[in-house]
Amino acid sequence: MSAANTAESADFRGPLDITRAATAVLDAESTVIGWSPAAAELLGYGPAEALGRPLSAFLSVHPVGGAPPVGIEAVAETDASGTPGTAGVPGTTATGIGPPSLVGNEIHVAHARDGRELLVATAMCPLPGGAADRGPGTPDRILVAAEVGELRHWESRLALLQGLATQSPVGLAIYDTDLRLTWCNTAYEREIGQPLAAFRGMRADELYGDGSFVTPGYPQTLDGVMHQVLDTGEPVLDLNFRAQQPSDPGRDHLWSCAYYRLEDAHGHVFGVCEDAFDITDRYRVQERLTLLVEAGRRIGTVLDVATTAEEIAEVAVPDFAATVRVDVTRAAVTGETAAVGSPADMSLLRVADRSEPGTATPDPALPDPGPGPGVRGTGPLDSEGAESGPPDAEDSESGPPDGSGAESPGGDDRHPYPPVAYPPGSPQHRSLSSGGLVLDEGTLVVPLRAGGGILGLVTFDRGVGPDASGRPPALDRATTFDNGEVALADELAARTAVCIDNARRYTRERTASLALQRQLLPHHLPPQSAVRTAYRYLPADDVTGVGGDWFDVIPLSGTRVGLVVGDVVGHGLQAAATMGRLRTSVRAFAQLDMPPDELLTRLDDLVGQPAEEPPGANGGAVETYDVTTGATCLYAVYDPVSRRCVMARAGHLPPAIVDPDGGVSFPDLPAGPPLGLGGLPFESMEFELPVGSLLALFTDGLVEARDHDIAHGLDTLGRVLGDRSASLEELCDRAVSELVPGGTSADDTALLLVRTRELDAERVAHWELNAEAVSVGRARELATGQLEAWGLEELVFATQLVVSELVTNAVRYAGGPLGLRLIRDRTLVCEVADTGHTSPHLRHSAEDDEGGRGLFIVAQLVQRWGTRYTPTGKTIWTEQALPPADED
Repeated sequence: MSAANTAESADFRGPLDITRAATAVLDAESTVIGWSPAAAELLGYGPAEALGRPLSAFLSVHPVGGAPPVGIEAVAETDASGTPGTAGVPGTTATGIGPPSLVGNEIHVAHARDGRELLVATAMCPLPGGAADRGPGTPDRILVAAEVGELRHWESRLALLQGLATQSPVGLAIYDTDLRLTWCNTAYEREIGQPLAAFRGMRADELYGDGSFVTPGYPQTLDGVMHQVLDTGEPVLDLNFRAQQPSDPGRDHLWSCAYYRLEDAHGHVFGVCEDAFDITDRYRVQERLTLLVEAGRRIGTVLDVATTAEEIAEVAVPDFAATVRVDVTRAAVTGETAAVGSPADMSLLRVADRSEPGTATPDPALPDPGPGPGVRGTGPLDSEGAESGPPDAEDSESGPPDGSGAESPGGDDRHPYPPVAYPPGSPQHRSLSSGGLVLDEGTLVVPLRAGGGILGLVTFDRGVGPDASGRPPALDRATTFDNGEVALADELAARTAVCIDNARRYTRERTASLALQRQLLPHHLPPQSAVRTAYRYLPADDVTGVGGDWFDVIPLSGTRVGLVVGDVVGHGLQAAATMGRLRTSVRAFAQLDMPPDELLTRLDDLVGQPAEEPPGANGGAVETYDVTTGATCLYAVYDPVSRRCVMARAGHLPPAIVDPDGGVSFPDLPAGPPLGLGGLPFESMEFELPVGSLLALFTDGLVEARDHDIAHGLDTLGRVLGDRSASLEELCDRAVSELVPGGTSADDTALLLVRTRELDAERVAHWELNAEAVSVGRARELATGQLEAWGLEELVFATQLVVSELVTNAVRYAGGPLGLRLIRDRTLVCEVADTGHTSPHLRHSAEDDEGGRGLFIVAQLVQRWGTRYTPTGKTIWTEQALPPADED
């Protein structure tokens, strides 16, 4: 818009104002005796042409009524700039005389010099004095005229100003340079609650003393913003101002404000104008949307029922409610199926209760005597501490079942969340009975529903009553919930219910995984003559889930012992089940007395088989991934007679060995590939362990964590194990507290400590014999003498038969030299070694068979027997129970 148009648009003089209208001075005979430049511009007649002529030469004698004459051009047209033109546009006709606002002004047809006819509005103003005293040529009256379109445009501007002053919902106010109110419209008066005369001259900060701007980057006070506009002349738009409206005390409002400087026609500043529109309702809708976004971000961050309940309480207090209480069914906490029947009778637990400081909302819940003890622990599940074996004899050290300490003397099984019950008629009881939400004044109860069942209740309370000190509730909080807030609460509860249901399902799976894993792990390590043991097992944290770490101590023939530790890839039920399969397989292979490298080879072959099965081999079920492939394992065999230890590993960390002097080492075992990958053979390493050496087998969950690498963990473990004065149990506790200070980690943790022993020479007898018939009798004599020396005369007869049969078979079917060894341990071990590689088999002989009954008789006389292959041949071994008086 040009400067001229801007000036014209700012000119509020009316079109019939004598200073700008077409003006003619008439005498008593209606002869034109005066002609203004505006009249010459309107009709095209100059003063010389107009003066002295009758008015009828320019205007119709009678006012126009009804439809205008045909051919009269419209006067409401505008030129290309949008400003009403002073001449009609050819080709356009007027559709009416004018708006009702023109009533009082006469409408005439004006005849222009160029032949055009125009509709003009006229007004006549008589001059003082009587017409009879005035002769021709004496001024009698003044006629002013303007085009109807121009007058109509001016009156629309007046209507706009009138509407802004009386009908506009936007509050308008004008402040002078001292920031005192000089004028305001009706909307502003409604906000103040008084007429303008009552507060004219007051400052803005006096009207809204407690208010402030919340838009960043601008002054917070009204005075500051207005001074900035007055000083800079730059308008500001959309500033959010928060205050209590004088006509609505006790409730905060929010306005969107604009400020611009006011200047007169000469550019002199005389004030600032304020436009303010109440956006409280829109802002509250935005707040609800923001709360929903925040709820989506903060609710359900972990798969834990109690944490999810706390999260909705944190989101809703204090922005949405003064108090939020979350009651969840016992079934949801323990991971059971959601209740679908008799919801009013279900058992509820208070898992979250959060209130705004300084508010008090009565709780209608009553302590519930409860149907029985709840779930023990500090959360939805038991505290999974470190597992350890029960106390044994001197051969096995162990600690309390829970790594965090022994149970309380009273055996406290109380649930950490108090059970609650609601009396009939309470909003919560009505919500449980109906299955829907209940609004009762300032209390809103919304059920948590998922899968067709009820998981609990969420109670939102606005705190309409006084607090503990008797103070009334805050004035800026609504005392009840409107429809939008009820819908918001329903959405919050729906999202929370989904998250709690997911946590419930996870809790159920985790509980099942833990139960399966605990059943598959050794519950008790039997005492061993070869070693003393202690162990710890810590499941992974709630976020990661139960893993597949495992360990075992396997008694072998000849008082040897097998030590194994492993780690399965993945978490959950599948990992726990895979761990059980591997542990069972290792025990089965170990009973065959396989050396470590051969055992891992067989295990690797077994693990590789599922990957080769067709998709339909499991009844159509297709596994999405195989957690068996990639499992790691370390297997070691220790012989207390020779003090030799043989071990091999499949992708697992090497053990830690602490000598009797406290020196710690991690042997450089050949690193075989993880199980199921194949391609490389496994290699064993054999070394001698001094008596009292400490052997530590562990999984990576013990030495690796997010805050440190494996090297740091191994150094810490070596430092802990180097203390020779500590018992095995103390070392286990120290290692766990140092490396897993929180009690849980992102991966399972298994630790097996073994302290080696040596069998006394007096408990072992060994002889070498030739492979000849006379060696049978010699073997019986040697065995009989040794048993008598040990005071085991009761076992002489059975041992003679065993030795005779085994030596006879060795002489007949194998070659020499032969070896005979007796070991007095917890059982009497009898071993016969030869150079053959064929194993005898137990069979039932027919009545006419001449042989084949010897091994059958041996099997009936001993507890168990078997074959152990060696690099030079094989060893047939048997075990007999000692007499009760001689058992250690």
